[in-house]
Amino acid sequence: MNGLTLAERYFTTFGLPLIRDKFSDYQERIAAGLVGLGSECLGFDDEFSRDHDWGPGFCLWLTRSDHERIGRLLQEEYQKLPQSFDGFERKVSEWGESRIGVFETGEFYRGFLGRPDAPEILYDWLRIPENSFSICTSGRVFYDPLGEFSGIRQKLLNFYPNDIRIVKIAARCMSAGQSGQYNFLRSIWRRDYFAAQYAETKFCADIMSLVYLLNRSYAPYYKWLLRGIAGLPTLGKFMFEKIPAMVESNDYDQKREIIDEICAAVIRALQQEGLSDLNSRFLVDQGPVVHDKIVDANLRKMDVWIG
Repeated sequence: MNGLTLAERYFTTFGLPLIRDKFSDYQERIAAGLVGLGSECLGFDDEFSRDHDWGPGFCLWLTRSDHERIGRLLQEEYQKLPQSFDGFERKVSEWGESRIGVFETGEFYRGFLGRPDAPEILYDWLRIPENSFSICTSGRVFYDPLGEFSGIRQKLLNFYPNDIRIVKIAARCMSAGQSGQYNFLRSIWRRDYFAAQYAETKFCADIMSLVYLLNRSYAPYYKWLLRGIAGLPTLGKFMFEKIPAMVESNDYDQKREIIDEICAAVIRALQQEGLSDLNSRFLVDQGPVVHDKIVDANLRKMDVWIG
C-alpha cells in the first residue's frame, strides 16, 4: 500500500464527512492533503517505512483567522478519527506527532521555509535549503476549495527564479568538479582513503543536485537523491545507472572513468541548454562560464563557489 493513496482514501472516508458534518460553515475554506516529511510524501515508502510515522492520516490547513476560531476544535475532532484503516495503523514516534493534523497555513510553511509564503526577492530563495522546498512541494493536496494553501504551493512548484537556478548550477559545477575530478584522485595518490571516500560521496551528492537543477526539480533529502533522480528526463536514467556502478566498484581506475563519463554528460547538457560553450572537460572551468549567464548584476558579482 502506497502511503499517499492510503492517506487520500482515509481522508475521503473519514475526513471529508467530518468537515461536511461538523464544520459545514468552513467546508469551502479548509484544505486537506498529505505534504511534508516522510518517504510517503515523495512516493518512496516501502515495507521498511512502516515502522514509524506511517499509516492513515492527513493534514488539514486553515487560514490564520479560521485557525484562531476553529483550529483547536478541529484538532480535537481529528484525533477522534479511527486509528486503523484498511488493515493499517499509524505508528507515531517521538518526533512524528506534528506531521499530520490541523495546521495554520502560514505556520506550516514557516516551519520549513522560515517564512509563511514563497520567497519574494532573489536572495531569499538562496537562503532556504533545497530540501525545504522539496518538502513543501512533496505529497498531494486532496481538497482545497479556497486555494490559499495550493496558491503558495504552486509558487514553489514553479521552481527557482532562473538567475537563482543558474547561481546554483554554477556552484555545483565548482564543488562537483573539485571533489570528483580533483580531490578524489589526489586522495587516492596519497592513500588517504577517508578523504577519497568523502570526495566520492560529495561528488555524487553535488552532481545529483546539479542534475535536479537542470530538470527544474528540487533535490530531496540525501536518502532519496538517487531514488528520485531515476524519473528525471535529463540525465536521470543515466545517473541512476552510473552512480551505483561507481559506488559499488572497488576499482579506483573504474571510479575515475565513471566520474569522467558523468562530468562529460553534464557538460553536454549544459551546452545543449546554452549555459556553456566551453569545451573543457573540467567542471571547475565550466562554473564561471555558467555563472556569467546570470542577468541580475548583483547576483553576478557573487563568488561562483557560493550557491
